Amino acid sequence: MNSVSASTPSAAASGTFRLGGDLEINRLGYGTMQLPGEGVWGPPKDRDAAHAVLRRAVELGVNFFDTADSYGPEVAEDLLREALHPYSDDVVIATKAGLTRQGPGVWTPVGRPAYLRQQAELSLRRLGVERIDLFQLHRIDPEVPLEDQVGELKALQDEGKIRHIGLSEVSVADVEAAQQVATIVSVQNLFNLTDRSAEELLDWATEREIAFIPWFPLATGKLSGEGSPLAELAKQHDASPSQLALAWLLRRSPAMLPIPGTSSIAHLEDNVAGAGITLSDDEFAALSAVS
Repeated sequence: MNSVSASTPSAAASGTFRLGGDLEINRLGYGTMQLPGEGVWGPPKDRDAAHAVLRRAVELGVNFFDTADSYGPEVAEDLLREALHPYSDDVVIATKAGLTRQGPGVWTPVGRPAYLRQQAELSLRRLGVERIDLFQLHRIDPEVPLEDQVGELKALQDEGKIRHIGLSEVSVADVEAAQQVATIVSVQNLFNLTDRSAEELLDWATEREIAFIPWFPLATGKLSGEGSPLAELAKQHDASPSQLALAWLLRRSPAMLPIPGTSSIAHLEDNVAGAGITLSDDEFAALSAVS
């Protein structure tokens, strides 16, 4: 297993993926969920520090940023604009709508078409863009027909306000149903070394070159405890358990786009360094077997 120098990490080492067939991005991205206050509610503790993390991410080759109107709410999108606007040509921003906030840690799905349109329009303004690269339905609202929710995103796409459409926390059946209404280019589900409940969706998406964006990608839990296979392998190769978990994700599927988030430049640099780790077949198999 070879790793990049800790002093010169680059997200480019993760390889590239063509999102929607036309947006080439480095596979290792950055998720903004950890930038707002506790409970993903309110402003960051240090706004300047949040800006610095986002700018450092770009310096390290990250050009895919995942955010949502509900992060803060509104806070994360504002931070992206404040830190990175005007965006460089290769920066791709994905945002989401469909979850409302009533307080710290509280998330309630709302998928009424008028609401989704409103949130898309507001995201355009907050991000300072004329078209959103990837607009994702954050959750399917069980109270609203799926075709109405995706249909509104398709209408926004036809109007030139959305480039591509994605879904979050869905099944294969959900995506197949949504594809009757619009082209779906990405899915975003919980997936990591310790929770592989979305494996069927991952394999299905990989076969169809649909991006799979794992949220909570670096959870290692007890797998990183002293004496565990993950900890021992990390020790052998002078890497952190999180770096190996990230390397495992990148090896697991060419459609995998991990978006680890952090409010710390040091943690950001550690994560990006993980993109340069290449697992051998035996190492990949060993990590795959630990959960």
